[in-house]
Amino acid sequence: MVSYAEAQSYIEDIPKFAGKNTLEDTRKLLSVVSGENLKSKIIHVAGTNGKGSVCAYLRSILMESGRSVGMFISPHLETMRERIGIDGQMISEEDFAEVFERVMDKVRQGNRMGLSHPSFFEYLFLMAMCYFKDRQPDYIILETGLGGRLDATNSISNPAVCVITEIGYDHMQYLGDTLSQIAAEKAGIMKKGVPVVFLDAREEVTGILTQYAEKAKSPAIILRKDQILDVNISNKTIDFSLHTGYYNNVRFSLNTSALYQVENASVAVLAAGALQDDKIKLETIKRGLWTAFWPGRMEEVLPGVYLDGAHNEDGIRAFLSTVKEDGCTGKRRLLFGVVADKRYGQMIQMIADSGLFAEAVVTVLETGRSASIDKLKKIWERYDAIGCSFHENAKEALWKLLNDKTGEDTAYVVGSLYLIGQIKSLMRRMQDD
Repeated sequence: MVSYAEAQSYIEDIPKFAGKNTLEDTRKLLSVVSGENLKSKIIHVAGTNGKGSVCAYLRSILMESGRSVGMFISPHLETMRERIGIDGQMISEEDFAEVFERVMDKVRQGNRMGLSHPSFFEYLFLMAMCYFKDRQPDYIILETGLGGRLDATNSISNPAVCVITEIGYDHMQYLGDTLSQIAAEKAGIMKKGVPVVFLDAREEVTGILTQYAEKAKSPAIILRKDQILDVNISNKTIDFSLHTGYYNNVRFSLNTSALYQVENASVAVLAAGALQDDKIKLETIKRGLWTAFWPGRMEEVLPGVYLDGAHNEDGIRAFLSTVKEDGCTGKRRLLFGVVADKRYGQMIQMIADSGLFAEAVVTVLETGRSASIDKLKKIWERYDAIGCSFHENAKEALWKLLNDKTGEDTAYVVGSLYLIGQIKSLMRRMQDD
């Protein structure tokens, strides 16, 4: 049997030799891996921002309702095992290695049928479905990767509900240059007659999603912004009222200071209602929202030090709206790193123009996708209102951030989920030492 390290190493090398399969080929591989024995109800989640948070809120609601929940997410922050879990516990190293080998056997079987080797994402998805088949949780929450229509997770045939979170400009080299094109790709997860929940954030996007829902004869459950009322931030928690067709006006509480989580939690509430599960009660929804946790989303890792996975323009906009309300009495300091395929010029301009930060500590990431220091420097140096320093690794940048921070200051780490993962690992090692 292979070890966890060997399995992880093999999967990391997949992009070097395997491309993405067609959706039909992925369906064939999925049938070989899981057959017809999967009894779990599936919740399929797509979108640009907020997918992981909505998945986390839904998982928490379902668990508080006494349901078992498998979840497949992307990307991970620190370990590949985060992508596959049941009831909030990620897959063990032993189970990861065992499922890896079983999928490899099926891949070889698929090769004999003329099917290509799965891509990195497809392989992990197949592993997740193999793992869930053995354990048969009541529900499986599947988060798409980049898109929707051609995503490996869209090989599933009959979800209980589909969810589409906020849609914005990201991965445009794959999904299209306009919001309409991107929305159409995300809308590809809709299935005939299956309820679909989505957010009315942009008129252009709402129009496309509504058209696709009508074509699929899918009941559309739309969260409109005027349904969210009386948002109040107090002591790192948020209270808000939500008007729904199920419960009229209800007061909910979130254990976070991230304002953008109000919309994500509200989407999760509507999706939970669409499941029509008699074990899901108003009280279990309330408890589920309060107990939910999603790492790297305005996560306080030290007093006054927050990690936030805002990695595109809409994410930065949402991040800044929360920062404005943080009550900081000292200086705000920022650690920033980003991958090269993001529109980071616009992201940096938004941060600089906000006037919220006294210092920016800029770093490169431990990935070949990182934007270079030279390119980042050219952009940051346009904004002389912020004192900037530039660092060749995240460890050096983190030390700079923490050493500069005084007791009244607030520090944020933002720009890329790669960066969030690196900082979490660095801080864990620092605490262990």
